[in-house]
Amino acid sequence: MNPNPPDATHTRLTRHLRITGRVQGVGYRWHMTEQARRLGLTGWVRNRLDGSVEAVAQGPAWAVQALIDWAQRGPSGARVDGVAVGEVAVGEAEGVFEGFEQRETV
Repeated sequence: MNPNPPDATHTRLTRHLRITGRVQGVGYRWHMTEQARRLGLTGWVRNRLDGSVEAVAQGPAWAVQALIDWAQRGPSGARVDGVAVGEVAVGEAEGVFEGFEQRETV
């Protein structure tokens, strides 16, 4: 057993988010990008053809949680019905992000 457990403020997480509601056409991606950059996160955000917004966020656990909390509200013009949060497999996204970017709709 490790006598010194990892400090939660330094634990890095990668999370996948799917946001539903009125989240397209309201600046959601732009605002999420700004919020993620302020928090020092890396990853991406994009619109989905089904009307949802999808994102992957990577960084300190506290910052990822802060972005998830923000995603549940979104910008002032949005109406968020739900935020599904999932884990991203280790190695699948680790170390591949340079910053936080908006991607093309899929």
